[in-house]
Amino acid sequence: MVGMKENNKIAETSQASEKYFPDWIYKRLEQGTQEGPGDEELSMEENDVVKKMTVVGLWCIQPIPDDRPTMSKVVEMLE
Repeated sequence: MVGMKENNKIAETSQASEKYFPDWIYKRLEQGTQEGPGDEELSMEENDVVKKMTVVGLWCIQPIPDDRPTMSKVVEMLE
């Protein structure tokens, strides 16, 4: 699961609920600030796996259904 620690401040706007979570995750991914579970540091290999899985997950939740990958493509990407 992709997420955040409770003490992170995600609100770039006046209301945290105004922030679209997938956009926030993608921005953090681009900046290289994605974190692992808990407080632990991720190895380079683990970080690459997290990035790939995050991109696949974001690809699967695109608003336009025709832009989403098929399940066979998702399985192929995750293998």
